Amino acid sequence: MWVWALFDLPVLAPDARKRATRFRKDLLDLGFEMVQFSVSAKYSKSKEKADAVANKVGRLVPADGKVDVLFFTDKQYELIKSYRGEAATDKPEKPEQFTMF
Repeated sequence: MWVWALFDLPVLAPDARKRATRFRKDLLDLGFEMVQFSVSAKYSKSKEKADAVANKVGRLVPADGKVDVLFFTDKQYELIKSYRGEAATDKPEKPEQFTMF
């Protein structure tokens, strides 16, 4: 299961920029990878763990922020069509450590 955090955080004032940067760093600390500047994704091996991660994200949201957490199964994630320019990188793959047999 893939967990995606999509967020809109104000960055006009210096203190708001600091809160937005802190939120992005907190997502990285939770194991998320940046997909786009305001979109991060993380692989979880079960729906229960994905829900727990989503709850942690919810507790990190700044008071003036907007965050949506989306869940994708592996099959749904495989169906995502991504379009990038020439310097594009591939979308992240499921981490190796979760592979069983």
